[in-house]
Amino acid sequence: MNRREFLKTAGLTAASLLMPNVQVWAKTAATGTTQNAAATNKLVVVFLRGAIDGLSVVVPYADSRYYKVRNNIAIPPPGSELGALDLNGEFGLHPALSALMPLWKNGSLSFILNTGSPDPTRSHFDAQDYMESGCPGRKSTSTGWLNRLLAQLPDNHSPVRALNIGTTTPRILQGPVASATFKAELRRRRTAIDNEVIASSFERMYEGRGDSLERAFLDGMEARSTINDKLSGEMMQANGGAIAANRFGAFGRQLGKLMSEEPKVQVAFVDLGGFDTHVNQGNGKGQLANHLQVLGKGLSDLASSLGDTYDRTAILVMSEFGRTVKENGNNGTDHGHGNFIWALGGAVKGGQLLGRWDGLSDNSLYENRDLPVRTDFRSVISSVAGDHLQLSTRQLQTVFPDFAPEKVSGLLKA
Repeated sequence: MNRREFLKTAGLTAASLLMPNVQVWAKTAATGTTQNAAATNKLVVVFLRGAIDGLSVVVPYADSRYYKVRNNIAIPPPGSELGALDLNGEFGLHPALSALMPLWKNGSLSFILNTGSPDPTRSHFDAQDYMESGCPGRKSTSTGWLNRLLAQLPDNHSPVRALNIGTTTPRILQGPVASATFKAELRRRRTAIDNEVIASSFERMYEGRGDSLERAFLDGMEARSTINDKLSGEMMQANGGAIAANRFGAFGRQLGKLMSEEPKVQVAFVDLGGFDTHVNQGNGKGQLANHLQVLGKGLSDLASSLGDTYDRTAILVMSEFGRTVKENGNNGTDHGHGNFIWALGGAVKGGQLLGRWDGLSDNSLYENRDLPVRTDFRSVISSVAGDHLQLSTRQLQTVFPDFAPEKVSGLLKA
């Protein structure tokens, strides 16, 4: 490709990526040669910012302690109203994720239990930084592990080798290899009381009464403002600029379409927020369920929108850390430690729960309160990158320096 052709291709691609309604794609010329798996297989990373509650996603309903420590937010066992969807007789899937059950049944969805970062931080900012840089506990790393991984793959000279769905280039993709961003901009969801006309009408209704109703209304509005200010700051930090999951239901269709129409995409990344559920988390329904329903449908749409590309794709879904095993006093959960990683795609040997599970007794928990990390998240990624993307041990050392991964056996199809 000469300079003029490259600029034309890059320009058309950038236009379609930055403007979602523009359906313009630069077609990839066929080379007439058979590329190896490292060049044609693909990796998608979905990051759930805010620390999703893994024990509500994969429910250990056979463990009686689960229900003892979660009086209000536990997901009922299979067969109950809004109960978990049975996976293997001991664990179930949150009912809001029903769209993913066909993938579990067809053998392209698995979960790795008790995974995460070995770093003990419970700070959203630090934990996300460590998980995206791939160097837990080290703040001096300037590049993201997904960018370093991309640098180890065969260079197909495409401006869309790495595709990001979001608002800015995330930490995980920072580095010398350029990535293309499909910018999604959505409006903030507002409630009726956020409408100035409605709020003013209520104020006029109650002002000047000089009684308990006026005082109750004013106190309520002040409390709402104070709580919103405090929670919005926490949520903004937890979400790290990501769009809340329940406001971006189209992510799967958009990403799947982009990847299926542009075969030179090698890696893709999307992050979703809204999983910092300190207050009123809900159980089979409620705040978390609303996000999970959109997430599950989005992942299902991604699988179908990828078409034949799904067979050559591995998708990893992860979060910066888990949440406390016990519910808190606000019917929610607080920052924890270990969590679960989801793995799906045609490359995944699905229908199984992997990793080491020790139950929920106090002596099996991290600091007697959180799920432990039995499998380092870098071992999960290394197992996928090694077998699926065919990276060598030396190349994996570049992706995750100073780390010796333990292979997650049985994660991928032979």
